[in-house]
Formats: sequence, structure tokens, C-alpha cells
Amino acid sequence: MEYMSQEGYDKLVAELHQLETVELPQIKDAIAEARAQGDLSENFEYHAAKREQAKLLSRIRFKQRVLEHARVVDMSRLGSDKVGLLSRVTMTNVGNNATMTYTIVSPHEANMSEGKISIKSPIGQALLNRKEGDMVEVHVPAGTLKLKIENITL
Repeated sequence: MEYMSQEGYDKLVAELHQLETVELPQIKDAIAEARAQGDLSENFEYHAAKREQAKLLSRIRFKQRVLEHARVVDMSRLGSDKVGLLSRVTMTNVGNNATMTYTIVSPHEANMSEGKISIKSPIGQALLNRKEGDMVEVHVPAGTLKLKIENITL
């Protein structure tokens, strides 16, 4: 089971719809066009299109499985006393005094440019169930970060 926000769920549904209604028909057309060129045993365009079709079908099946097991989190039932899924956490890096704010999301919604980190990332795991004022040590590839949780909101 994969918990996610309504926004993340809707985005995944839209991506799946795009793959099934736009990209898949385009690849099917490319295969038909390549097939019309004759001998398939040495037809590079045909084999390339078939490979692309296989990749696309794999992506479609993956997204279908995610949606099949997805559960949208009811925001009204979440508290802001501890860090959890969909919490917006403001913290300070004790090492360099830099302040950062991240929203903890499902792995399918993670996007660093939007300030969304996965609940399964090292920082997400370390923050889980912590409270305001807690000091957290996070082991990341670059070393160990010491973070102080300043604020938790939804």
C-alpha cells in the first residue's frame, strides 16, 4: 500500500492517461509505418519502435500498479505535532546554520525543486515521528547532517 496526497494521486492518473491515450498510439503508428517498409528482419525503425513500445508498456503497468495500491491521505486526520507523511518541516542545519523547508511525501511525489522529499529518503526517515525542537542526525552520502526541527505544519 502506498499513501499519497490527492494532488500526487491526480498527477499520477493524468500521467497514466497521457501514456495510454497519446504516447501509446504514437508508438503503434510508428510500428505500423516501419512494418510497411518491408523486410522486418533488417528494419531498424521497426525494432527501435518495438523497444520503445516495450518500455512504454512497462511504465504503464508500473503506474497502474502504483495507482491500484495507492491510498489518498485524508488531510483532516493528520496532526502537526509530529513529522509524518505530508508534513511541512522547517529545520536548521546546525553545521552551517542554513534553514530549509521540505514537505515529506510518497516516493512517487518526491521533487527536490518543489521542496518535496520522499518519506523513504535518509532525511525523510530520520525526521519521521520527530517533534519540534528535536535534534536529528542524518547519515547522507556526503556525511552526517545535524538538523534541528524548527516548525512542523500541514
